[in-house]
Amino acid sequence: MSDDRILIGEGFVGEGVNAAHINTVMGKRSGPVGTAWVTALATPRVGHVPFVAVATPGSPIVPFTLFVNKATIEDDAHGNLTWGAAQAGLAAGVGQAHIDGHMPSDCDDYVLIAAVWVNPGANDEEEVFANNRAATLSALAMARSGATEMTAALAAMVHPTNPYFRRS
Repeated sequence: MSDDRILIGEGFVGEGVNAAHINTVMGKRSGPVGTAWVTALATPRVGHVPFVAVATPGSPIVPFTLFVNKATIEDDAHGNLTWGAAQAGLAAGVGQAHIDGHMPSDCDDYVLIAAVWVNPGANDEEEVFANNRAATLSALAMARSGATEMTAALAAMVHPTNPYFRRS
């Protein structure tokens, strides 16, 4: 893969306050994604402090993964779900993506940025974990495959719906 190729994915899993929405960007450390990764890590904002995600303390996710929270941390409970269950779900999803063949074999040359939504009203640690795991796996599978099938994408774009608009 060339240094400038960027793999982008998206995954949304679950319903209500414990749903997970993940956006991923993966690319070579020596390319534009590597530059973005380092820049994001070095420029935190109030309420949004990107960090190197770990599977357990001292065991970073491979490839090195930057966790970027999309929702401002509202309180201790929201912070614990973001840094705890959502981070663990991200780790489990990346691990499963390796097992399922969605990750490059030379992943030490790559970095991953994961923008993670945890609703400030989330209230179920296990559901937040499971939904983030599944959303991460879905996003990485999409990124590795190159995107969605165009016919399905066009049909969805012409008749858009999401959990906040035109819900069934």
